[in-house]
Parts: sequence; C-alpha cells; structure tokens
Amino acid sequence: MNKPAFPQFPSDFVWGVSTASYQIEGAVREGGRGPSTWDAFVAEPGRIVNGDTGEIACDHYHRYPEDTALMKELGVDAYRFSFSWSRIQPGGKGAVNAVGLGFYDKLVDGLLEAGITPSPTLFHWDTPLELEQAGGWLSRDTAERFAEYAQIVGGHFADRIPRWITINEPVVLTMLGYGAGIQAPGLSLGFDALPAAHHLLLAHGLGVQALRSAGASNIGIANNHAVTWPASEHEEDLQAAGLYDNIANWVFADPILKGAYPEELAPFLPPIPEGDLDIISTPIDWYGINTYNPTLVGAPTSGEAALVDGHELDDSLPFSLRELEGYPRTDFDWPVVPEAFTELLLGFKERYGEKLPPIYITENGAAINDGPDSEGRVRDLRRIEYTDAHLRALKSAMDAGVDVRGYFHWSLMDNFEWAVGFSQRFGLIHIDYETQKRTPKDSYYWYQELIRSTKGPGG
Repeated sequence: MNKPAFPQFPSDFVWGVSTASYQIEGAVREGGRGPSTWDAFVAEPGRIVNGDTGEIACDHYHRYPEDTALMKELGVDAYRFSFSWSRIQPGGKGAVNAVGLGFYDKLVDGLLEAGITPSPTLFHWDTPLELEQAGGWLSRDTAERFAEYAQIVGGHFADRIPRWITINEPVVLTMLGYGAGIQAPGLSLGFDALPAAHHLLLAHGLGVQALRSAGASNIGIANNHAVTWPASEHEEDLQAAGLYDNIANWVFADPILKGAYPEELAPFLPPIPEGDLDIISTPIDWYGINTYNPTLVGAPTSGEAALVDGHELDDSLPFSLRELEGYPRTDFDWPVVPEAFTELLLGFKERYGEKLPPIYITENGAAINDGPDSEGRVRDLRRIEYTDAHLRALKSAMDAGVDVRGYFHWSLMDNFEWAVGFSQRFGLIHIDYETQKRTPKDSYYWYQELIRSTKGPGG
C-alpha cells in the first residue's frame, strides 16, 4: 500500500516558519540599533567561516514586505521571528529606541494584514554588547534587565501578538557561547559556564511573569533537544551519555517543567538562591522544542577532541561526542534520523507526564546547499525528503498520545548561520547574497501543498 502524498495532520494544526533577527535583518547600524555580542564576535578574525558577518545578511530590515508576501503565498499560519533586543534598547536597558520598535510595528502589522500570526522570540542569542561587557549571562543582573525588556515589548504588542516565546535555545548559548567558545561571546569556560544556564532560565521565568503582567498570553520557550544515544552498553559510555543528556537536555527542561534541576548535576551547579526555581517554573502555556538529529555520546577518548560543527571541543570533558554512522547526512554533515524525533517526543511524555504542556516544534529542518540550476529552479529534493520523513515521525508521536499543536520549519530563507556564516543553507527560499534575489525552492512549493492538503477545501 502506497503511503499518502503528505503526512496527515489535524485541520487546526499550526504550520509556520522560523527566523532570527541577527541571521536575516542586516542594517546593524541603522535606525538607532546598538551593537550586540554577535557584532563584536564576527569582527574577531577567524571566528566565522569565510569571515562572513550579519551586517547585511538577507536585508530583511528593508525587504520585510517582500518576505511577508512570500510567506502569505506559502500559506503559513504563523511566523516565528525574533526581536533584536539592541534594536529596541540599544544598551540593553533604559530608554526605548522608537525607530527600532517602529520597525517591528510595521512587521507585525504587515503579518496580521497577511493573515499570519506573529509568534516572536524575545531573545535569540544577540545580547546587547553593553550588557555582555557588564558580565552578560554570567551575571544575574542580565536576567533582571531581560524582564524589563520583556515588560516593554509585551506592553507594546500584547494587543496584536497572540503567541510569545521568551528565549531561544539557552543550551546553545551556554555550551557553545560560554562553555566552548564556538559562538558569541566566545568564552571557553567549560563547566564554569553553568551560571549562564541558570540566569537564562531565570530570565525565562521573569520574562513569563513580565509578559503576563503586560497583558500578553500564550507564552512558551524554544528549547533545543536531541535524543542522546550511548556509544555502547559499557558502563563508562552509559555514564558519560547520562551526564551529557542531563547537561544538554534536562538541565534546561526540568527546572521549567519540574521546578528542580537534575540531581546528577548538583556537584556542577552554583548555589541556587531561594525562590529562583519557583520563578523559573512559572507556568507556561506550551513548550517549544527545536530538534534536528540525535547525539551519540561515549566516555572521553584520550587525546582526541570531539567536533561540533567543525569546531573542536575541550578534550578534558568527561564525555566525548562520537560520529553516528550508517545514516544519510545533510550538507552540514548532520545525520538524518527521523525515528529519533519520535523517540524524543515519547521520552518527553514519559518523563513529564501531566506536567508537560502542549508542544510546538519551534525549529526543525536541514542544511541542503543546492542552488538555482540553469533554469533558475532550486531542486532541493533532499530537504523535501528530510521534512517529509520528520513530519511522519512527528505524526507517529502524536498518534502515540503526544500533544503537539504546530510545526515551524527552520528556516523561511537561507541566512547567516552563526559560526559557519553563509556556507550552510536551511531555507525554503534561496537567497542570492550578492543581489538579495529571493527564489522559492522546490521545498517551498512542497510545503505549500502540504499546508493546503491539511486545510482541506477552502482552507
């Protein structure tokens, strides 16, 4: 029996696409925007592949009407973007920059006019540089400043924005930004980066409270999660994988959903002030999961540093990341393992039970670097195959009782992909960075048809 042309989802399932401010906006010195950690980081020689920067990126700051029109044609229900904190508060605190806030007024109003639900993230890694220089996320003060920022943005947009995300992937900022030095702010603190994790989670809780007090509702977080597989059944590999699993997954989910950190991490965590976990576990309306592929973890390997996106990790860590073999790879060399998506979601249901709110998949996608052919068409069949397989895996988890309400594809368009610059393309829309020409790929039209098939006649 042939499988249906498209995975079958409920008619009220939310279909969306995702982006982030520094990755697409450009205009880093326009409209009163202050510098962020990423502006400083990309200026350091050797940090970014090919010396790329987000100075222009996709020029979304000027081309947002065109991008909104492309989303309307695509047929998405919702658009997940992020506010640039330093565009709204150039120094991360104090007076509001009216021009910066006005840009998002125009974007939000344009989305609403197009019938697309704005679903913004308050913070997607681009910390205002002034705050970073004062201690960044190693300082509790940054969480307090974030709450003030959330109050400002929530108060301004609560009447127009019906879905909110506090923070994107605190695990990546903690591990790669403060722990391994691969991303901004470029510190290599190892386990001493864990205070950043706590302050990011505290900022999330304070942000939820600030948004609610400003009249906003329907609030979640976008946490990155991946199934951790041990390299073998040997005890040393099982222990290493368990430690990594706690650091990469549960230290960022348990405090929000259980009000406690994993017991296994107690020796590594700083003292937690009384009341902080109550703030962090402030009830949320839904939980966002960003996921791409599983991780294979084993005991440390002598003298051989693990690689993350082409960068070496400290070889003194009590675990090592191993190559997951026997699977297709994306152009980013990430393994394609759809069944791990189902396993991840079922694991969340088992771990949290009744404490688990409804889930949105806030990111999922693949780096497939195909460009326009001689006819100007981008035939990115492997992205279609990746997305189709992962949506079928998602549906399997839903059929097994996991309450998933929506899926946001990463990404709407090719963009500045952090430390690897413009070398990897995740978009449904191809960007020619020289001309800024937008070319919808075959995957764009596939996703369009998928959404139409879900909505049914007249949908």
